[in-house]
Amino acid sequence: MEIPNPYTPPAIPSIPATDDISRQLHGIQYPLTLSFKVLALASQATVTDATGRTILHTKQKLFKFREHVEIWTDKSQGTRLADIKANQMIDWSARYHSTDAAGGAIGSVGRRGWRSMWKAHYETFNPGDHTPDFSIQEENAWIKVADSIVSDIPIVGMFSGYFLHPSYLATRASGAPAMRLTKQAAFWEGRFQIEKLGEMTAREELNLFLSFMMLVLLERKRG
Repeated sequence: MEIPNPYTPPAIPSIPATDDISRQLHGIQYPLTLSFKVLALASQATVTDATGRTILHTKQKLFKFREHVEIWTDKSQGTRLADIKANQMIDWSARYHSTDAAGGAIGSVGRRGWRSMWKAHYETFNPGDHTPDFSIQEENAWIKVADSIVSDIPIVGMFSGYFLHPSYLATRASGAPAMRLTKQAAFWEGRFQIEKLGEMTAREELNLFLSFMMLVLLERKRG
């Protein structure tokens, strides 16, 4: 019979998730799936985890001079989790700020100037930071170019999502990989897979989810 060590410190119980964001992201299973309807009038996207659980649902406000995307816990839109708003009227250099339901800052994302003309490059900031905490870059610009060209070809364009899969890698300022977004094969909808590649807080996770969502919406408009 094994005798317990009297000098072993007592186990520390796990800290329960107390805020809405931590509760919503608690226990999620990767990889996640980000999907939106290609032909929808208002851009709507849903994120589900590997078990099929809805993590969040978004709906973009129509006819706004400034981008405004509402983030809900599910498709019923009963509980608002966050909002994304542009800091200026729709513009190439706009920065998109995310806040929780109480108005607290989650973070922000914006294009990296003219570098994004050829190869998508976005920067994500945690609240209060003036230098980017994450950099999101397209891993192969040629795939995105081919995807844009083929998508505009009648009939053929409907099948571009089956063989052209652009991917975007989010890295920390140190260069350490954090998350990857990869386009998946899909018909009549946009479908992306999100992989977690490093450790981060719940708010950093949500900040990157929302950054990827804005990237998808903005790159979709860019063509």
